[in-house]
Amino acid sequence: MSRLKFARPLTTGSLIGWTALSAILPGIAHLRAGRRRTGYILLGSFGLLLVLGVIAGIVVSGDTGIATRDGVLGLIVGLAVLGALGWFLLVISSYITLGPNRLNSAGQIVSGIVIGTLCVAVMAPFAFAASTVLTVKETVNDIFPSSPDDPAAPTFKPEDPWNGQERVNFLLIGGDGAGNREGVRTDSMNVASVHIKTGNAVMFSLPRNLQHVRFPPGSPLARQFPNGFMRELPNGGLLNEVWQYAEDHPEIMGSKHQGPRALMDAIGYTLNLKIDHYVLINMYGFAHLVDAIGGLKIRVESDVKYGGSFGTAGTIKAGYRTLSGEEALWYGRSRVGSDDFSRMARQRCVIGAFAKQATPAVVLTNFTKIARVAKRMAQTNIPRDMLEHLTELALKVKDAKITSLQFVPPEFYSGSPDWQKIRTATARALRQSTQPSRKLMAGSGAPSPGTSGAASPGTSGAAPTPTLSAPPKATPGKTPTANRSAQSIDELCGI
Repeated sequence: MSRLKFARPLTTGSLIGWTALSAILPGIAHLRAGRRRTGYILLGSFGLLLVLGVIAGIVVSGDTGIATRDGVLGLIVGLAVLGALGWFLLVISSYITLGPNRLNSAGQIVSGIVIGTLCVAVMAPFAFAASTVLTVKETVNDIFPSSPDDPAAPTFKPEDPWNGQERVNFLLIGGDGAGNREGVRTDSMNVASVHIKTGNAVMFSLPRNLQHVRFPPGSPLARQFPNGFMRELPNGGLLNEVWQYAEDHPEIMGSKHQGPRALMDAIGYTLNLKIDHYVLINMYGFAHLVDAIGGLKIRVESDVKYGGSFGTAGTIKAGYRTLSGEEALWYGRSRVGSDDFSRMARQRCVIGAFAKQATPAVVLTNFTKIARVAKRMAQTNIPRDMLEHLTELALKVKDAKITSLQFVPPEFYSGSPDWQKIRTATARALRQSTQPSRKLMAGSGAPSPGTSGAASPGTSGAAPTPTLSAPPKATPGKTPTANRSAQSIDELCGI
């Protein structure tokens, strides 16, 4: 069969148009030029790629965490590079097939410039995708250790990532490592206890000035401080000093860099929970992270002054606000005209707002900025291989119920804590987190017989009561019998 001839010669504009159309519908330019077999092969191949893409999308949507695997990320980068090369060759092939040599000199020059620009344009999305995925890979590998150096950390098993637990407990730490200080001061300490099946989470806020905490029997600091952390100091021994004390005394801890383990032990023993993992966020880096997602929408209950002793730097006005990174940092840290406990309440609102508003769409839209900040501000013992399972859990938490309980006066005294009462309130809040919303009141009722303030039998992630018995000798200060309720973050903070 003789090749189909043009009814009339292609103009410069039509040649450019058919070439551009081929970048969207591969093979169309070849069909126009009479290359039917090649055109149909290209169209068929493109259709097959679309089908494979839909299948891949369905697989990933059913198991989002798979996209965080190193191998999958590397495959995506490779496919993006092949895609860029393939579409470049497609555009060039379509252009040549349409016969630009039939144009006059001016037409050849104009079409060549336009098609060259088109080649760059079709390659740009692939290059952007490859660059973004490489950033993802580098970021997660920098933040999440491939082999955590904490011997007490849970052993990760791919077939059972949560070790058979019903709950997983994360210690979220806001560290103040400013340049005018030595070491890290853990000024913000929250435990997020997540029910794995539902994603329902309880956030426990512990005051930085909680005094004379105890440690699990047999641990290095329990031997060093059998009656509580620095019990010999009536006004010392604060919770936010534990991390740095362990860092400064490797001879007591048995090895270096045991600050995270010491703090996890202290807080876990206080709440009667097994703390599985920790995440330390530099508070100054957090401001940049807030800016990276476009600010935080939050309800400010009353004016918050900040800066210096009298709030001379500025004021965050009451009302519904979108706070910049700097404002969010000051909102969570300012003590002007307030106290540590008011600051704790604001900090949990900041954390809750970030958890709710850093949606997958927001993260993907601002990913490069987020990744750049995250690499500089985060430290954790969550193993790299757990990330895909953690991603699935995080998506559950987004749509689940988040409640909050903070151990502050007048319900709880930080100077002479009632350890039994703290554990009882913790266990109650955990039980109620999986109940209907009308039963959120953690302060109502008494612990079930035989619980002694420990988590109920159905609450996985809590350590057995015998190993976390009440500390001996010291007499805790008695606080009122009514406990503060575990309340919804959405209601508390107007998120």
